[in-house]
Amino acid sequence: MNQEIAERVQKVIAKHLRVEIDKVPLDATFKQLGMDSLDGVNLLFEVEDEFDVSIDDQDAKSITSLPEMVAGIEKLLARKEGTAEAAPPIQ
Repeated sequence: MNQEIAERVQKVIAKHLRVEIDKVPLDATFKQLGMDSLDGVNLLFEVEDEFDVSIDDQDAKSITSLPEMVAGIEKLLARKEGTAEAAPPIQ
């Protein structure tokens, strides 16, 4: 798990839940954090803004923990970087 991404997700979750960051363990499930489905949807928007990515609705439904969120973001960022590298140079 990418530590930088994990810590950024942790901060977003802490801010969303209005709790101190130490109340959001890096291995926490959303259920353990007391999040409901509405929290999950709102968190999704906040994470998309933080990382400038778009998480597919189907994928979002399967994310139930901080580690799963981090793994998904890592994949999206890798794809995004791959797309940027594959793009022709601007002239």
